[in-house]
Amino acid sequence: MTADRPEPVSTQDDGELSSDLIRAVGKQIKVLRERAGLTQRELGDRLGYGEDMISSVERGRRSPQPQLLETADILLEAGGLLTATIEDVERAKAKARVRHPAWFRDYARLEAEAVEINFYNNHDIPGLFQTERRARALYEMRKPLLDEQTIEQRVASRLARQEILTHWPPPMVTAVIEESALRRPIGGREVHKEQLEQLLRLGRLRNVELQVMPLERTEHAGMGGPFILLAPRGKPQLGYTEVQNSSRLATDPEEVRILAARYGSIRAQALTPGESLALLESMLGER
Repeated sequence: MTADRPEPVSTQDDGELSSDLIRAVGKQIKVLRERAGLTQRELGDRLGYGEDMISSVERGRRSPQPQLLETADILLEAGGLLTATIEDVERAKAKARVRHPAWFRDYARLEAEAVEINFYNNHDIPGLFQTERRARALYEMRKPLLDEQTIEQRVASRLARQEILTHWPPPMVTAVIEESALRRPIGGREVHKEQLEQLLRLGRLRNVELQVMPLERTEHAGMGGPFILLAPRGKPQLGYTEVQNSSRLATDPEEVRILAARYGSIRAQALTPGESLALLESMLGER
């Protein structure tokens, strides 16, 4: 299945009203945090989340999970103000329509149902792993240029996808990323440093295995380009590819089998997860 990439048309709907509620809750968290004299990093450390996550929640870019609201209510001495919003936030999330571009919607729907997702990326970091600032930088440099409203919608949609990593039970996720993509400072060095730190955090999750394909490899099974393998709950494994202005879901069993075999070879040629995390740590030490 191949589809062109038309830009979305913006309309006012229940999804925007739901986003207004999530932004309002984020502002409440910010006010309570500042009253407590905590930075975003300090609050994140105490709650077990990254600074980028707290920033995204406070700005309404990402909806807060019930556990975050419960623990933040206690830590910030909100007296039940945050826990009282949990039911409304969950309803808002259910009503919200994520604004993925048309060409990506089929994949996004399947990804949300997946019990296993496997990425091979040769020029970028998987969207599920990107920080808000890196995602924004990528959309801002897109050619032809995207308007500001479309950029905001795309960033919010990408961050919303990442919630599957913290839902229970989360999907098993593996990713092989080219070392060259990890060394390219998209968005500037501060944004890049933040992204490497995010990868380290995600790579230590029990449901995530992150591997790096080193530049020095003389044999490489992934020269045909990037792809994704995913297994939706109760359905056969699928393949997904993107190139320039088209995307494609692969459902033919033989085609998917070949992609799966190729991915096995790519993982075997890459650094182990432990070696990969050590490389990320050394990259951060170089900055």
